[in-house]
Amino acid sequence: MVWAVAAFMTLVVVITILRAFFAVPKGAKAAELDVQVYKDQLTSLSSDLERGVVSEGEADAARLEISRRILAADKRAQSEDAANEQKISKPLLAFIALVLFAGSLGLYGLVGSPKIPDQPLAARLEAARVARAQRPNQIEAEVQITAEKALEGIPEDYLELVIKLRDTMKEHPNDVEGWKLLAMHEARIGNIRAAWRAKDKVITLLGDKATASDYTDLAEYMIVATNGYVSTDAEEALSKSLRMDAKSPRARYYSGLALAQNGRPDVAYRMWAGLLEEGPEDAPWIGVIRGQIGAVARAAGINIADQNAPGPSSEQIEAAKEMTPEERQEMIRGMVAGLAERLDTEGGTPAEWARLIRAYGTLGETGKASSTWGKARESFDGDADALAILREAAQAAEVAN
Repeated sequence: MVWAVAAFMTLVVVITILRAFFAVPKGAKAAELDVQVYKDQLTSLSSDLERGVVSEGEADAARLEISRRILAADKRAQSEDAANEQKISKPLLAFIALVLFAGSLGLYGLVGSPKIPDQPLAARLEAARVARAQRPNQIEAEVQITAEKALEGIPEDYLELVIKLRDTMKEHPNDVEGWKLLAMHEARIGNIRAAWRAKDKVITLLGDKATASDYTDLAEYMIVATNGYVSTDAEEALSKSLRMDAKSPRARYYSGLALAQNGRPDVAYRMWAGLLEEGPEDAPWIGVIRGQIGAVARAAGINIADQNAPGPSSEQIEAAKEMTPEERQEMIRGMVAGLAERLDTEGGTPAEWARLIRAYGTLGETGKASSTWGKARESFDGDADALAILREAAQAAEVAN
């Protein structure tokens, strides 16, 4: 298992560090060897004197020189030992190493999951796909949730009108406009389950004339009816909406929610990050995304601080409020030009390149968007995560498939 391999590697590293600290330094070891060699020379000198190889005077001179060298080598060895002792206490080093080893294992045992088997990416993606396909449909999900109560404080005469409209639709089941009105009014009184059924009837009657907005409305009603859960039926409606209008912000938000709920927070994050970049700031989905994107990023292992590109300052935003549309457009073009110049000269993060691509797309400068997409693709060649962020921006700018 991974945790066992990690523990073994940690132990090997700790042992290696301890051996390095406890080993006798080369300088000290060499000095000690010199002392031993000189002592052997003294013994040899005495033997040479007895055999008459050297005279008494020569022996005295040699003995004096060897003794001097012994004192110097011994002093050098003691200095090396003292220097190493002053650096750090060996017992303290051993204690620190053991604390690191035991602390690492203890921390992993506390916040990790040592009993969980390895989870390769391919297996996790396949498991997410299977779970996504097998999750409850709309009816099954609603059975598990207590039926909603009608909103309080609704005027009696308004409720009576809704009841009359229901009766009317029973008599005129093919009246598309009547079903549209019923879906809207059912939603207003909090009867969301009836609202999505009425909207579904609208789509059935419209057939090929049903719009992307119709399918998004249907999915939205379904999701609200299940307290935020995206069923297979709701996701199918979102898919149809996006096939008709790939830029639909509501459909992209709810599609991101479905992905986040079904094991693909990485794709959900990129989808939502794109919506935040596009704005506008007062769009109803912006606040909801800001409240959820942090959790989605953490689930995907994404550091938001590294991914977010810098935006305009608060002073620039305030100044923009006082501008005419033409002045505001000119300011935006200036900011885009500044970002483009900085990225060309200094480079930047994938999110900053994506921001520039989207900005050119918004300004209608398709040629520049395409050129920037090409440069960014070359800069991050081989980085799958970065290319995914860039491709989504290029698709939003309509310069990539």
